[in-house]
Amino acid sequence: MNPGNFFAELKRRNVYKVAVAYAIVGWLLIQVATQVFPFLEIPTWVVRLVIVLVAAGFPIALVIAWAFELTPEGIKRTEDVDLAASARQPRKYTWIFVVIVGAALSVGLFFIGRYTGRPTIGAAGTELPAKSIAVLPFESLSEDKSNAYFAEGVQDEILTRLAKVADLKVISRTSTQHFKSAPDNLPQIAKQLGVTNILEGSVQKANDQVRVNVQLINALTDAHLWAETYDRKLTDIFAVESDIAKTIAETLQAKLTGSEKTAMSKKPTENPEAYELYLKGRFFWNKRTAADLRKSIEYFEQAIAKDPGYAQAYAALAQSWKLLPAFNGGAPNDCFPQAEAAAKKALALDDTSSTAHAALASLKGLNGFDYPGAIAEYERTLQLNPNDATARQWFANDTLANVGQTEREIAELKHAVELDPLSLVINSNLGVGYIHAGRLDEAIAQLRKTVELDGTFYYSRYNLAQALELKGLIPEATAEYQKTMSMTEDPVPLGMLGRLYALHGQKDAALKILQRLRESREQRYTAAYGLALIYVGLGDHNEALNWLEQGYREHDGFNIGPIRVDPLLTPLHGDPRFEALAEKIVPAREFGKAVTQK
Repeated sequence: MNPGNFFAELKRRNVYKVAVAYAIVGWLLIQVATQVFPFLEIPTWVVRLVIVLVAAGFPIALVIAWAFELTPEGIKRTEDVDLAASARQPRKYTWIFVVIVGAALSVGLFFIGRYTGRPTIGAAGTELPAKSIAVLPFESLSEDKSNAYFAEGVQDEILTRLAKVADLKVISRTSTQHFKSAPDNLPQIAKQLGVTNILEGSVQKANDQVRVNVQLINALTDAHLWAETYDRKLTDIFAVESDIAKTIAETLQAKLTGSEKTAMSKKPTENPEAYELYLKGRFFWNKRTAADLRKSIEYFEQAIAKDPGYAQAYAALAQSWKLLPAFNGGAPNDCFPQAEAAAKKALALDDTSSTAHAALASLKGLNGFDYPGAIAEYERTLQLNPNDATARQWFANDTLANVGQTEREIAELKHAVELDPLSLVINSNLGVGYIHAGRLDEAIAQLRKTVELDGTFYYSRYNLAQALELKGLIPEATAEYQKTMSMTEDPVPLGMLGRLYALHGQKDAALKILQRLRESREQRYTAAYGLALIYVGLGDHNEALNWLEQGYREHDGFNIGPIRVDPLLTPLHGDPRFEALAEKIVPAREFGKAVTQK
């Protein structure tokens, strides 16, 4: 063959036609494998095999097209074909029809797979997203029972890496911790958490050796999608956590951006001792009591002493200090500066730390009353970690509520409930959002539902009492306040009860509570807001404002921040001192509007 006629010969031998037709049909096969096989519970390795075979077959098809030709007498070697007779054969356009049909089917499958989200129908007919997962508590198989924190930490780290993937719905640990590591009723749990897939696992640690077993299950069909056992040294645990998270994302066909891949692969520290201390800190942080938060601070500080460049430990330290005042563990003026310093140090080491951004965002509102700055930080946080239910709750509760963006507040809280459906505090705050919106019937229903989840969670009880009071159901409200006070000495619900007593003719009972709060302030930090509420009930607006101003000086953003939306402070509206104080916290020109960075 003359080399100058090579391309003409390719055309005559139909190599071009075969290449185009093979590419279209091959792509169709790949789309069928990637979009349809998962529904049929065909293992992921079969999908990979189809892709490899299609790719390997392409050069083979071109060689066959070059070497052989289809004639009326059958398939012959090209050298044996009468070229003159072949030229006289009428042209056939069937291949064009095959290409068009194949292309249409391929494109259709591509867009169906990529843009429908492939919802799965649960037993009750509820649509559950296919790209959704809950990581159940990992079972600790270590002989040393004190290593239970380590199994919990590995679960938490895998969940944290998955949560950074915007294309996945990842349920928060607060909800998954209610279940054991290998439950029998997976479909029921999946429906309760609103997911299709569940990751189960176990961890065994002995000295510097770690074994991690994991299995990914479609909870609705009980199909095992993937399982693996890792035997590694403690120093390799980050690589294990990263590999597990990446494999899950790949198995669920989640689209990963470059930054998400980087975040999932990140190794937060090279020091295994620092990592273990960090995990112990997280173990106590998750318990959410003042004493446990103090313990978490001790462990985070020890981790930082082992590795001064451990950004993740600084970020966790910031969140512990930030939460302490909310659990009556310290004064805001003492705790917030510590939290802010730790958050800024974490971001100086790693600007992509969503945990540090969330802490700093909250502090901008709670400590500095800088709500435009807080909004910017929260939006950065959720860009880095869209599945962070706690950050969404803080955003709604500490910032959006205070600036009067009530509808957005409720929307963020609803999203947070989807990501953490069994969280008592998030469910309670959704009820508070309805109170801010004046939707009292919805508030009462939401808060009663939360009380049913756990009747000992006093925060939901006293917010239910507030909603009942605003609805005019005074006996019911009084009973709920009293139940609350049998569970806690928190000064805020105590002040609410004193206010209610004062408003409804029980002045002596109100004064007793007032004296109790005054004595408490002499012994430890006690929010001034509680005393202000009682004076509102007693009709002493001047003294009420004295205590609100004291709360402002103490940077009590938890209670003073919502000054413009707090229905219990409505009697003070219009008072010049009240309006001046409210202006310092949320300027009137910004209230109820989409706040932008100053």
